[in-house]
Amino acid sequence: MGGDIALWMLGLLILLIFLGTHIGIALAVCSGLGVWLMLGSFEAAVSILGNTAYEAIRKDVFAVIPLFVLMGDFISRSGAASDLYRICDRTLKRLPGRLAIATIAGNTVFAAVTGVSIAAAAAFSRIAYPEMMKVGYKQTFALGAVAGSACLGMLIPPSVLLIVWAILTEMSVGALFIAGIIPGIVLATLFAAYVIIAAIRNPEIAPAFEEPLVPMTREELRSELIGGLGILALILLVIGGIWTGLFTPTEAAGFGAIGALLIGLAKGMGWRDIINAIFQAGRTTAPIMFLLITAQMYSRLLAIGGAVNYIQGLFFGLGVEPWMLIALMMLIWIILGMLIDSVSIILLTVPIFAPIAMTLGIDPIAFAIFGILVIEAGLLTPPFGLLVYTVKGSVTDPTATLGKIFWGSTPYFILILVAAMIVLLIPSLATWLPQLML
Repeated sequence: MGGDIALWMLGLLILLIFLGTHIGIALAVCSGLGVWLMLGSFEAAVSILGNTAYEAIRKDVFAVIPLFVLMGDFISRSGAASDLYRICDRTLKRLPGRLAIATIAGNTVFAAVTGVSIAAAAAFSRIAYPEMMKVGYKQTFALGAVAGSACLGMLIPPSVLLIVWAILTEMSVGALFIAGIIPGIVLATLFAAYVIIAAIRNPEIAPAFEEPLVPMTREELRSELIGGLGILALILLVIGGIWTGLFTPTEAAGFGAIGALLIGLAKGMGWRDIINAIFQAGRTTAPIMFLLITAQMYSRLLAIGGAVNYIQGLFFGLGVEPWMLIALMMLIWIILGMLIDSVSIILLTVPIFAPIAMTLGIDPIAFAIFGILVIEAGLLTPPFGLLVYTVKGSVTDPTATLGKIFWGSTPYFILILVAAMIVLLIPSLATWLPQLML
């Protein structure tokens, strides 16, 4: 009976989402109604869900999200992304399609201090896209490089999606952070290889160019050193601290936010910028925290009703091969990616899919990275395509239409799915570092 009610509530949840109900409200309503029907007592349902929400929010691991988001906001507003892009551009000047590769390299490093892809997409839309267009890059190619490479922010630690996954599955945040490093590098390498091959096959989409040799002023050199070296030092502080066991993820987030603030002050950030960064971090974090609270209530509904075992029985009752079940999960994630945001997808599916994957014998860390990659691809799929809309909103060029951005992002969407399959087939890419260091 409990499994039936949980399944009906899951159906109601999907219906409410399609009707435009906020995902957090839908989760809360379905959780409350489902527990009430199962227990037959409204007071008991309110008590259980109230305790669940309280126990969820008092965990110190929740502080990781606002602190890492704040760290990313400080870095975004400091102008360090521009410094990083220029350094990458000069370093890679001999490669075909160097500006697109510099965008990918910049996003790879920038991802390690932002935690969210939106910040990277907004920053590099303003920095890299004008530079590529100035030297004659094909518009769809330039737009695709900006939108596609911004996805790296959701995989390379400190990623908000990895934090949310860890909280829902009660896995180690530090382990998932370390697990995302090698797959993140693999994905960035696939992106760069695509750009090089495309530029060699069709030089017109990324023409070679020679910049006039203009000596850097002392002020420009100082700015680049502070921005570029500051970001690298921040990465070593945060990721290195977690890696070596010097910090917990929560402590690393706190030190990271302080380090990002110092970089911002050294780069000339004013008090108005600092206050705006704090407010923006709050605006970004508050909806995520609300979703996590309601997701814990949703997980309690599934646990009380035995829904996970019930749905597992439905999945395994299909009598198909394990790879078909994985393909079904991928299909569900991709379809959901066309409709709702990545955090909501994790909240809806991971409490159900993660136990199924463990039953299939898939390593939970490797499955987490695989899942993040597939869900990450949804950031580029129409009609939702959050990163596509971010790039569109950040680029001032009126000819940069949504259609062009979606089209230019398609190769990156495919490569993300390729990287996901590589991690699934070679799980040691995700598990080796955590087993070695943690």
